Amino acid sequence: MTENKAQALPKTTEEAQAKESAQPQLEGPLQTEHGTTTIAESVVQKLAGIAAREVPGVYAMGTAARRAINSLSERIPGSQTNVSGGVSVEKGERQAAIDVSIVVEYGVAIADVAEDIRRSVIQAVEHGTSLEVIEVNVNVTDIHLPEDDDDAASDRSDRLE
Repeated sequence: MTENKAQALPKTTEEAQAKESAQPQLEGPLQTEHGTTTIAESVVQKLAGIAAREVPGVYAMGTAARRAINSLSERIPGSQTNVSGGVSVEKGERQAAIDVSIVVEYGVAIADVAEDIRRSVIQAVEHGTSLEVIEVNVNVTDIHLPEDDDDAASDRSDRLE
């Protein structure tokens, strides 16, 4: 009687394994029985960049060098605004980690702006891509002072005269 039970268990296990291999394992909304959806890192970068720019208190995205390059490229007729500047992404099949570099407006609470950015980026990326955002790191590279606008305006008027 003990031999019959021992012989029956492997057969049951083999049947279970055969059943499992016959049915594909669906891992989430991006992998279905009808196919797989892949999302490029640039898509995640753009979604995160747009979401971060919409947060009150964010003056600009990126480091000083990135902003200089963007301002030059925006002067070229027909060029597009770089919405992914200041955003870097590490993306796997189901998860993403995002780093955002920003310039904040003078007078805002940086911790509050950073938290608002995290909330906005996570919502935009998870809703738009179905990827799980495991972290959003916010790097504040500068503070924009009101005098900076006055200096830039006077520089432009000096050049026009």
